[in-house]
Amino acid sequence: MTSQTRPDERLGGPAAGERFEDRRSAGRALGDRLKGLALPSPVVLGLTRGGVPVAYEVAQALRAPLDVLVARKIGAPGNPEYGIGAVAEGDVRVLDRAAIRSLMIDVHELEAAIARAQGELRGHVERYRGDQPPLDVAGRTVIVVDDGVATGGTARAALRSVRARGPRRLVLAVPVGAPDTLRGLRAEADEVVCLLEPELLWAVGLWYRDFAPVHDAEVIGMLRGDPADPPARPGISAREVRVPAAEIAGDLLLPRAARGLIVFAHGSGSSRFSPRNRQVSRALVDRGFATLLLDLLHREEEGDRGNVFDVDLLCDRLVRATEWAEAAPGLTGLPIGYFGASTGAAAALAAAAQLGGRVGAVVSRGGRADLAAHHLPRVSAPVLLIVGGRDEIVLELNREAIAHMSAPAQLAVVEGATHLFEEPGALEEVARLAGDWFERHLGGIAPGGT
Repeated sequence: MTSQTRPDERLGGPAAGERFEDRRSAGRALGDRLKGLALPSPVVLGLTRGGVPVAYEVAQALRAPLDVLVARKIGAPGNPEYGIGAVAEGDVRVLDRAAIRSLMIDVHELEAAIARAQGELRGHVERYRGDQPPLDVAGRTVIVVDDGVATGGTARAALRSVRARGPRRLVLAVPVGAPDTLRGLRAEADEVVCLLEPELLWAVGLWYRDFAPVHDAEVIGMLRGDPADPPARPGISAREVRVPAAEIAGDLLLPRAARGLIVFAHGSGSSRFSPRNRQVSRALVDRGFATLLLDLLHREEEGDRGNVFDVDLLCDRLVRATEWAEAAPGLTGLPIGYFGASTGAAAALAAAAQLGGRVGAVVSRGGRADLAAHHLPRVSAPVLLIVGGRDEIVLELNREAIAHMSAPAQLAVVEGATHLFEEPGALEEVARLAGDWFERHLGGIAPGGT
């Protein structure tokens, strides 16, 4: 089923009527679609974590048992947010050979990256199932569900994992997916069901009004048949904004009587719809800060990996967005801080160096501060570098970077966390550290940095 969606190729996204409210509502729509198909003896498997709320509603519609299916992205050495393949249960691995060749990853680096992904996979399986075996799917119709498909790496690994378990029929079902990717996945599944196939997908989260992160407790509750109601949203205004000077878009969350504005710069392989950045954003909003999540690259630029690492380009866009925010209604006079992730952290540090006292504080999550090396001595804002204790390469890069900073700088290590901070409580700790840092360093700054 193909939707004739036409998102704005340069800035915008789908019209309001073309987006799902949230994952649960998308699951109900997908369940209605699947009920019209002949699916004997169905079993529903939700890809963790984002696919589980969708899968829960599908299972309810089909009156089918629900289980999780765990697949993990293999992150590139030194840039774990950029996927070079995926692993799934049953020792399944799918590799993007073209990406591996282009990054000149040697066999030892590749095996180490695979081992890290497999370790994360085992941790997730243990967390969700404990000692319980997966559901027996042999001879049954298996419906693999995710919240959307972009590049399809994890979906491909997941489908191969299920195929090895002997299903009678294998179906991939998603609310939204990239048409080219879905065509490729039809070789892995007996049937692919998708409600929206926009010609320009860009990011799965763009097609949801609420794309909040899914927590482990929610997954476990759904597996037990007792899903928690979504938490009440704070009293804030939320809107998409445009920065004409840079031709980029952002999402602004503005609480009443905001105490400051935190501008987010996302990392490679991500977008302003990143569930991780949105979780941190909401935590900061709860502490009284306005947040602006930006896409610093245009859609057509995202396909060129060189742009993702072009710190000067990203810095220029971030500076222009900051200048726009300084004059925007409701934001004028608010002290400004930056929150950067991965390569976005390099852009945040470079922009802070350029803007001087107009930026009051910078926080980096798993950031590539080394990519802004020649800007670091000119950064005057206090800098907090947050790194996972198990993110060895990025941790060492941050230790080296902090030695080149003259501004007050601190390294905070979240023990047991990997690059994406997906371990229980890890991202909550990131949000707490960031909130404390901004409260400490933005509280006394005068509007405009004067």
